[in-house]
Amino acid sequence: MEDETSLEMENEMLRMRLVEEQEKEQQEREQSYFRKGCDPFAQTQRSKLQTRRVRLNQQINKEMRLRSGAENLLRASSNHKVKETVSLELTYVNSNLQLLKEELSELNSSMEIYQNDSGDGLSIPLIPLGLKETKEVNFTVPLKEFIEDHYRDKGEAFEGAIKELMELRQAVRTPRRNQAGVELLMEYFNQLHFLDCRFYALHKRPNIHFTWYDSLTGIPANKRDIALERASILFNVAALHTQIGAHYDRSTIAGLDAAIDAFLKAAGAFSYLLENFSHAPTLDMSTGSLVMLTRLMSAQVYECQFQKALVSGIKNEFEALLCVARDAASVSDAYLMARQAMEQSSVLDYVPLSWKTMVQVKVEHLRALSHHYAALAFLDHCLGAEEDEEHKGKLLAQLHVSDTSWLPTEGLLRNKEECKKLGKAHLRRAVLLHEEALRVHMFCKPLRRLDVLQEVLTFSHNHSLTKYSDLDEEDNFLDIDEVPNIAAKPQQKLQLTLPNFTNVKAMDLFLALGPLPTFSARNHWSTPRSVILTPCEDGFGLMLRGDAPVKVAGVEDGGVAERAGVCAGDCIVDICERDARWARHDDVVGSMLAAGDEGVQIRLISLLPPEPLEVVDHRKDSGLGSGRGTFPLSSSPSSSPNHGAGGAGGAGTASGRLEQASRSRGLRTLGWFTGRKTVKHSTLPSSCLGIKTVDENS
Repeated sequence: MEDETSLEMENEMLRMRLVEEQEKEQQEREQSYFRKGCDPFAQTQRSKLQTRRVRLNQQINKEMRLRSGAENLLRASSNHKVKETVSLELTYVNSNLQLLKEELSELNSSMEIYQNDSGDGLSIPLIPLGLKETKEVNFTVPLKEFIEDHYRDKGEAFEGAIKELMELRQAVRTPRRNQAGVELLMEYFNQLHFLDCRFYALHKRPNIHFTWYDSLTGIPANKRDIALERASILFNVAALHTQIGAHYDRSTIAGLDAAIDAFLKAAGAFSYLLENFSHAPTLDMSTGSLVMLTRLMSAQVYECQFQKALVSGIKNEFEALLCVARDAASVSDAYLMARQAMEQSSVLDYVPLSWKTMVQVKVEHLRALSHHYAALAFLDHCLGAEEDEEHKGKLLAQLHVSDTSWLPTEGLLRNKEECKKLGKAHLRRAVLLHEEALRVHMFCKPLRRLDVLQEVLTFSHNHSLTKYSDLDEEDNFLDIDEVPNIAAKPQQKLQLTLPNFTNVKAMDLFLALGPLPTFSARNHWSTPRSVILTPCEDGFGLMLRGDAPVKVAGVEDGGVAERAGVCAGDCIVDICERDARWARHDDVVGSMLAAGDEGVQIRLISLLPPEPLEVVDHRKDSGLGSGRGTFPLSSSPSSSPNHGAGGAGGAGTASGRLEQASRSRGLRTLGWFTGRKTVKHSTLPSSCLGIKTVDENS
């Protein structure tokens, strides 16, 4: 009995240990990609929305594969019954696809989740953009194979770097909605610069496929081109800025300033993509979409600037009210331009209905506000006898979009009745435009769920209607004319904030491959060869120059180095079985001078000539090119990322490698000046022929 109890206790303890070990392993797996700026486990409303978007993207991808297979079978089959069955299945798949796309469109219309509801004031919701989703990518095998094939190095030595790269990519799939999340995306974007230089060239690139889903339709794009990865990350940077900007409290000046900054960065990132990324595989990064998104984010900047003027307070003065009226008209015009971009044939059926409706509502609402503030200027401010009419007359002449021939020519601003008549005309126009905004709003189901939008529109309409009704009761006999729209004049000019890649530093994870300018995918190197140089009276008979790596500047005819097969232009990558790719010039020279009679073993590589252009062009035409020409994000200093501690030209690491790589050295001779007796021999004595060539494979 006691034995059974003891056995049960041992089993229970064993089970508890196993559970603890499993929990510990699970925590380690979870924390392996939990980086600063990443929160994959936070169940906020926004993350739940993004999770639903991921599932929909996967379902859409599955249905599209089914549809593609059914269409291929329909074309290939000649059997009538099979064709009928496949046609029926194709109809069912298309129906499912339509339903999934409608559900995704409804998710993209969920603006209320991203808004801030903690403020005291009422603000019309802003339009955020969902992040692009992607599949996991396994870099391990392709990068190992590339390292072994191109760099002639051991792929296993870089398992840690590859693992860290995969963890970083996993983290950017779930960034936090704050500045830390933006920095995480930018860190990975800058890391892609190093990945591009190390592993991608026109003639060769690893077999890595990147899959990204369209942010609005969910349609996937699968490419081997790293340009797709870079563009998608930058797109997500812009999208994350829209979500951050929409979440600020816009009832305060500080919140409005932060929102303006966020939307300027979003518009700048979209504009940068528009200028640098062509042949987009997904519609959300096409030219039409990027133009539309840039205009939309710019319009939201104008709206925040206008709201900032309202929050700061408006002086009850004629000139101040007219300035606010023209500012509101400029915001309306900005949204009108965004609306026109949405109506282009390339994106007309792509943009969510809620976006188009919201933009149209804002066009009408802000145009109504422009007439409302213009009306207040005329109703409350009639010129006195001693006031200057010339200055205010110029303001009046610039107020409307059309000429002012319809206005009374003389003494309008001194005539109280004429001012009241003009103010009443603007008020009536404001009431009609507010009613149009309410009518457009009521026809869109997703917008009807936004209570704050209904409140703002109703309040503005009632405010204008009450004031107009009071005037109409006083002057119901007064005939009023139609007035043209207010001429737009923004109080501040818009200057987009382009992405700054130098703000976030990134360490080159594959630093051990060597200095980036030398050891890149663009340079082709020979198989490393090892030689043992035994010095004689004339030394080694070669000249060295430079740092990281030290290069052979020249060899002496008939010298030890020449007999060993050392050639001018060779790079020393190993000396005395120590890695010399990052070695200092003085260290290499010192190691060679310290060699005894047994000699010094060095390993060399030679730069090979580039492939013929016709070979590169053939591979490029067949889809094997890296695609750098379509997305030259690193073609200029302003667009290159800050290499930080890991860049080839940045501030060095703890070992000082980067500083060493950037230093240039003069020629240093070994043999022509080595501290030994410098006697030249046309024919070296037999004692100097102690040269041994070591086969790299032995």
